[in-house]
Amino acid sequence: MQRQGSMGGSAAFRIRVTGGVLLVAHLVFVAWFALRPLDVPWVMPANLRPLAGIRADLALGWPEAARRIGEGLALLAPLGVLLPVASGRLAVSPLGSLLRTAAAGALISLAVELLQTGVPGQVVDVDSLLLNTLGVMLAHLAVVPLGRARLRRRAELRERADLPQEEPAQGRTPTIPRVGIAPWSDALPPSSP
Repeated sequence: MQRQGSMGGSAAFRIRVTGGVLLVAHLVFVAWFALRPLDVPWVMPANLRPLAGIRADLALGWPEAARRIGEGLALLAPLGVLLPVASGRLAVSPLGSLLRTAAAGALISLAVELLQTGVPGQVVDVDSLLLNTLGVMLAHLAVVPLGRARLRRRAELRERADLPQEEPAQGRTPTIPRVGIAPWSDALPPSSP
């Protein structure tokens, strides 16, 4: 039983608002980072073959490949946490939450890739879409299930603390049943012939 206006309700609202603000801030950063024009002497062609760019990165050697793949994983990874926080739901299916978050991350990544077609110096890369979506999923799996479990446990403890431990000495207060509305025949005056 949770009282109206209790600390739990306002704390949940503050967390959702903070998650929404951070989500918008991160999306603004992603738009700035991924959609700014680059001044380059030449541009590679678009990569539309899945995993071809990752193979090319791996051929460059360990430090450069790790940097490029890490950038792809990290760009949208915060969405894996911020999207569920902004939704603010605790009692959801873990698989459903992961699938919703991954789908939203994939759609946002796809939108960024499509918008890059009109930006000078930026190249469309299907591997970026794959890495961005994988980063969202990994961040979600690493943080969200554990965070939700802790918040649910905390809510249960708070609920138990709000419940009375035993009945008062006088017993329960009696309840009075509601009185229904009289039928129309009882409410109307008798008709005279």
